[in-house]
Amino acid sequence: MKTYLTPVNEIEKNWYVVDAENKILGRLASEIASRLRGKHKPTFSTFIDNGDFIVVTNAEKIALTGNKLNDKKYYRHTGYIGGIKEASAKELLEKHPTDLIVKAVKGMLPKNKLGRAQLKKLKVYAGTDHPHAAQQPAQLDI
Repeated sequence: MKTYLTPVNEIEKNWYVVDAENKILGRLASEIASRLRGKHKPTFSTFIDNGDFIVVTNAEKIALTGNKLNDKKYYRHTGYIGGIKEASAKELLEKHPTDLIVKAVKGMLPKNKLGRAQLKKLKVYAGTDHPHAAQQPAQLDI
């Protein structure tokens, strides 16, 4: 017996809105990553993008447990010699609140073309407003 493989044109991709207010960053990110990959669907396959679109609002009100707000560091490199830059989670939350959620979810997705395509289905906004009302996204409680 052969395993059933859903054709790409028959994959149904839904839109969901997640309110990140007072949610723990890691727990929220792991659930979002699972939904982006499509692991909640019975048609899940590791090499096909059959996940849903996720719109995250209130990214500026995300919570971190313990002392991670001050202790957790994010690093980036400018490309020049000695050009490593570091920012704490608190600094990142103040300057770019959407990046905190995007970086957390990106680390939980595959590191290949498929993971980059799945990350494009994540839309994160600092406030409550988002421009995706036309897609009629359903509320997702995490």
